[in-house]
Amino acid sequence: MASNQWAVVSKDNIVAFRKHMDNYTSGELKRLSEHFRPDLVYVLENDIFTVLQELTSRHIITAQQAQDYCDLERNHDSARAAEKLADDILAMNQAAGLGLWECLFALQSRWAHPNLHGMLEEIIQNGQNLLKENLLNENGHALDAELKVYQKKHKDNLCDLTWMMKENRSSETSQGPQPPSISSHYVELKVVSDCHFRQQTHQEHEALAAAGELNEYHLQRRMKSELERITPDRLFRWCFRTRHVPLSVMVSGVAGVGKTTLVQKFIFDWATGKHYQKFAFVFFFKFRDLNAIIEKRSLESLICQTYPHLRDKLPRVLEDPEKLLFIFDGLDESKTDLKLNRGGSQELCRNPEDVKPVTVIVTSLLKQTLLKGCSVLLTSRPSKLSSLEAGVFHRVASIVGFLSKERERYFSMFFGDERVSREAFTYVRDSQVLYTLCYNPSYCWITCTALKPCFTAKAGRPQPAPKTVTQLFVSYVTHIMTNHTQERPEPQRMRDTLISVGWLAEYGITNHILVFDLKYLQDFNVEFSPFLTGFLVENPQTDDSSQVTYSFLHLTIQEFFAALVHYLDYKEDKFRDTMAKSRSCKEGDYEIFSRFRAGLSHPATKMPLERYVGKFSAETTRKVIGWLSEMNYEELQSPEEPEGKRRLMNIFNLFFESQNSQLVHDVVGKAAHMDFSDLYLMPVDCTVLAYVLSCCEEIQRLTLDSCFIQSEGLERLRAELHKVRELSLLDNDLKDPTMKDICKALEHQNCRLEALSLGRNAFTEQCCEELASALAENRTLLSLELKKNKLRTMGLSYLLRVFESPECKIRKLGLQGTGLSDESCGSLCSALSKNSSLRHLNLSANMFTDRCAEEVHLLILTCPSLTEIRLGLNDFSPEVEKQLKNVQREGLDIRF
Repeated sequence: MASNQWAVVSKDNIVAFRKHMDNYTSGELKRLSEHFRPDLVYVLENDIFTVLQELTSRHIITAQQAQDYCDLERNHDSARAAEKLADDILAMNQAAGLGLWECLFALQSRWAHPNLHGMLEEIIQNGQNLLKENLLNENGHALDAELKVYQKKHKDNLCDLTWMMKENRSSETSQGPQPPSISSHYVELKVVSDCHFRQQTHQEHEALAAAGELNEYHLQRRMKSELERITPDRLFRWCFRTRHVPLSVMVSGVAGVGKTTLVQKFIFDWATGKHYQKFAFVFFFKFRDLNAIIEKRSLESLICQTYPHLRDKLPRVLEDPEKLLFIFDGLDESKTDLKLNRGGSQELCRNPEDVKPVTVIVTSLLKQTLLKGCSVLLTSRPSKLSSLEAGVFHRVASIVGFLSKERERYFSMFFGDERVSREAFTYVRDSQVLYTLCYNPSYCWITCTALKPCFTAKAGRPQPAPKTVTQLFVSYVTHIMTNHTQERPEPQRMRDTLISVGWLAEYGITNHILVFDLKYLQDFNVEFSPFLTGFLVENPQTDDSSQVTYSFLHLTIQEFFAALVHYLDYKEDKFRDTMAKSRSCKEGDYEIFSRFRAGLSHPATKMPLERYVGKFSAETTRKVIGWLSEMNYEELQSPEEPEGKRRLMNIFNLFFESQNSQLVHDVVGKAAHMDFSDLYLMPVDCTVLAYVLSCCEEIQRLTLDSCFIQSEGLERLRAELHKVRELSLLDNDLKDPTMKDICKALEHQNCRLEALSLGRNAFTEQCCEELASALAENRTLLSLELKKNKLRTMGLSYLLRVFESPECKIRKLGLQGTGLSDESCGSLCSALSKNSSLRHLNLSANMFTDRCAEEVHLLILTCPSLTEIRLGLNDFSPEVEKQLKNVQREGLDIRF
């Protein structure tokens, strides 16, 4: 149900809801409350104070109890307070439990929270069915004895398979204490309704491809108003938007964020009876395995090949489609697109015996022409979703990954030692580039592994901590070399091993191959060994455990080795071909590979690896630096569309990885213009931008309008803003605490700022004293734009002390829509009458009335240097407007 349908909750609505809840027995109400506990906690923690006020006013808890929960929230966090509140009330009598639900129902007038609406709507519309389904999910269907035996065998098979995968994942760790398995971490999902399907996935793909994470502030804000958060065991729960239980679900997320881990956990929990026993049989397939099937197949033969133990009973198993779940992992890895367009239904399968291409079988299951009533779960990277028909999926979920607290918790679990984990986490958070990586659980593990020797040196001084992504992966590889070999091999042998792995990786990147069979390894002279488990992982096949394929632990590790091999084994023809492919590829392809290629050209970055494998190719280094030097900055920064600006930011990422300040200086030029307006900039983008600014002597103009820069991003830019002559930060929702960063630039002894635009933000009178102090010290600013900020009379009073000073050089001042009223007009006129620099003054869209007409008239006559004044959209009467327009003063333009 849309949130506007919940805009008003009347007393009659509450009475009707109470009657509905009275229909449930005490036991049923308890089971419903237990079922919704995760949602309850999440809703409560989002605004626990409002809930406590409502509960107190309804006499469900006392004022002292409410204060105790407030203290718990203040001293710990809202999640802990919400958990305790929910558990305490649900442990009370039935009246207290009913009171909590009634309270939440009433609060809909003030909240538009999707989890809140989802719970209440499901209770009202689907409560009795939910109770029956919960029992079915706990106990499963009644199967005949023979089929029960086959089900047990099938569950044992999947249980072993997911455990093998889990153990394989943990074996990736280094010697010593085992860090936490990624799969053991609670994976948080946000559910996007079909109406957001295309737009949301496209935006995510752009942001993630560019920098690696969604802005956390932005995401948290959306999760409170638009996105329903669910746990993995609720993927097939009733959907309040469509009002039915979904049959087809898509889970999206970037590489390494935990899609496969989630699926493995989902299967393992089903196989061990923890959830979704309404599915009598679950079938799991990976698209990377299905790629090997060239000839056409039937669904029956596909299942028999993967699960031969079901061959004898398969027709019986497939008789009841509503008891079946099919899981297909990694749609983005499929070599063939799904036929999900609206036409072409005649090509789809109708029966399990129909022989078709594998992707047609998957499409038929999704479109319910095959085994009507079955459930289907797919996973994919976001880049694949924009080409799919939105209506095919009844629910689309995106894996968020680790938010701030979860990253910190992961570091704590990994390092064990509280002091060390805190130091490592602080370093990563301050770096921003590395911190951004850690939203992704796989990157988080790689980052912790790479940082381990930097913060936990067993002897001597710790290693220097990495700053760039390339340096991080160099640290990771050297750490594996140090800890995954019994004795340190001689450099040439180590170099040969990395060259073999590198050419395998490079071949895979250039040919879009992520999975390699044994023949690939043999062709590239790769001998699988304990040392290589730090980079490569064995993937046992589901049908025959003696057959294995190999893949890199993460796509980014494959891209790193693909870039590294050109430095270890330079071959001109291959280098030239790869450069040509990366130049001609579509946006996003080769992007991370190119960053590694640029990063490895820096002497300090490659030095740790050179200690192990010898010197890098000087020719490769020379050609990569030449490639970077040939960038035409004028062409790069000319496109105005967001895609062109994102492309420029991607080039800046190459510069950041290269850490070659002279090269950046030469390419960007002495007095560059930079315009990133309307491009969503995350803190990591601001870190990269700050590096580029640091390499420049001066920036003529930097436009960051509508970039959604928050305090964290502006803090990253602070040290370089004084170099900018014209700085525009319009429409960024900047708040008072960020003013300190702007003031630092104004106060800098070498400040070059001449024009500063801060309009359409969220500044108030609270920051004006700090701004006034900085302006008083500044001797360069000529233009100041403050429109559409809530400065009001108090804020203006601080600024007027600067404007009335004879030393003030500001020629253009924008104060439109800043909440100024008649009472501020007198002091404004008095101050500006002493100003001999001001040429342009905009006072439009304030609250001036006829009462201050005389003072405005005096301002027009007495401000000696004024050449233009704008007074439109105030509350002057037509008569006063006419009088002011008729004021005669040579050289002054009065506009309404």
